[in-house]
This record gives sequence, structure tokens and C-alpha cells, in this order.
Amino acid sequence: MTVLRSTVLGARLIRLRDDEHWLGRLMLAPAIAYIALLIGFPFFLALYYSVSDITVGGRTMSYVGLRNFLAIVQNPTFIMALKNTLTFAFVSQILVLILANVLAQALMKDFRGKWVVRFLILLPWVAPISLGSIGWLWMFDSIYSVINWTLQAVGILDHNTRIMWLGKPALAMASVITVHVWRLLPLATVILIAGLSSVPQDIHDAAAVDGAGFWRHHFQITIPLVAPIMTVAVLFGFVFAFTDMIVIYVLTRGGPYNSTQVLASLAFFTGIDGGDLAEGAAISLFLFPLLVAAAFAFLHLARRVEVT
Repeated sequence: MTVLRSTVLGARLIRLRDDEHWLGRLMLAPAIAYIALLIGFPFFLALYYSVSDITVGGRTMSYVGLRNFLAIVQNPTFIMALKNTLTFAFVSQILVLILANVLAQALMKDFRGKWVVRFLILLPWVAPISLGSIGWLWMFDSIYSVINWTLQAVGILDHNTRIMWLGKPALAMASVITVHVWRLLPLATVILIAGLSSVPQDIHDAAAVDGAGFWRHHFQITIPLVAPIMTVAVLFGFVFAFTDMIVIYVLTRGGPYNSTQVLASLAFFTGIDGGDLAEGAAISLFLFPLLVAAAFAFLHLARRVEVT
């Protein structure tokens, strides 16, 4: 009887293994568990906090509805952080997309030392961003800045002139955007290289035979073919720009005068440093519907372009 049950159980396991429907679900189970435990739980906890009056160290918590959301939209600092977030995201992604296209096109060519160049380009992505930001903090220092020293050495700046890169609002925003572009450029470049590698060589050869120049070849052939994967790169870039605060935290902490404050950093300073977990959670969740809508729009656009 025991042998018969073992045989039946083994036959069922074999059928389950060969069933693509259940096998697919089984393979997706670890990813679903990861999302549910490490992403889903904090997200729903933030939703719960955003409609309460919880504070760090507080012993009581009560439901307050949308009071926290109404409070933040009336806060001038929040409005400035929202504008800074949009500026930070859009400007950085435009620069990343342009530079990634240039680098990807260059790295598709064969030349001596190609692997060294690829290694140097990937280095900002694999290195800890906190260490890289500290290095940039030193380079942007008003006294010991290597950038100021170089400008003085080539005669662009007077030896008594020092630019306060992180002390003036416009320069501070330009500085954090520069570091963010430096960080995300390797990821976008690798994604675009993968897209360019997937384009059949016959298409390029046919374009060369037809006499297509570089610009016509690039904008009418290459870009339309890699548009779906380029859309994915832009989507990843926007998600990082809207949700990451390491560069802002290390370089400026939102200063000067909140000119580089973004929603992610404002949520941290409000909820953790300020102790108001409820308002911090409301700030962090403010852009969630917009990000979801943007993600669906980008993915839908990528699918339509790919089908076309």
C-alpha cells in the first residue's frame, strides 16, 4: 500500500512538473513572496501611517483621514520640493538619455582598450553611491574643490575666486543633477547597448547601401528600433529620480534654502529627523499614483512601438 501511494504521488509530481501553467506559478512564487514581504508590507504600513497622527516615540495613534495630505499641499516647502523633484527628474533624464545614446553608439565600435572604457563607465554604477557622493562633495567644496583648482589653473577663474557650487541655489541644483546623471548613465548605457546589439546587422548594411547618412540612419532607423528598450531605460531613470535621496542627502541635505529639497528627502527629514511619521508617510506617498500612471504609460508606449 505504501509503495502504491508513493508511486501515485511521484506520478502527480511528474505531471505537476510538466504542467507549464503550474510550473510558471511555482517559478514566480519567490518573486511574489519578495514583493509581498519586503515591498508590500512597508507600502501598506506607510498607507496606514499617512492617515494617522503617529509620531516617533508617541504612545497613541488615531485615525485623522486626509488631514496630513491637506497639510502638506498647503506647505510652501512641499510645493518647492515638488517643483524641485520634477526639475531634477526631467532634466537629469534628458541628459542621461542623450549621453547614453552617445556612449552606447561609441562602445558599439571596435577599438583598442574598449574593455577599459566599458569598465570605467560601469564603475559609478557598481561602486557604492554614498562613497561616490562623498567624493563629489569634496570636488564641490568651496575651498578644496578640484574643479575650482582646474578652472584656476587653465585661467578661467582668478586665483582669488572660488565658486560655491553647493552654496548657491542654481549651482547646487546643477551639481546634484550632475552627480545623479553620473550615477545613472552606466545603467542607461548598458540598456541601450543591449538594444543596439539586438538590431540585425542586415538592416544597417541595407541603410548603408541606400546611402543613408549618420543622422538619417540614427534617427530614422536606429532609434525607432531601440525605442522600446529606450523607454524601459527612461522608466527606470524616472523611478530612481523620484524615489532616491542619497545624492541630495550627502551633498546638500536639501539646501541652500530648500532649493535642492526633493520629495524623497523631505519625507525623510519630516518623518525621521522631524519625528512626524504620519506627515512623512503622506509626503512619500504623494507621487505614488503619478508614478503608477507614468509606468503604465511608458510600458504601453513601449509595447505599441514594439508592435509597430
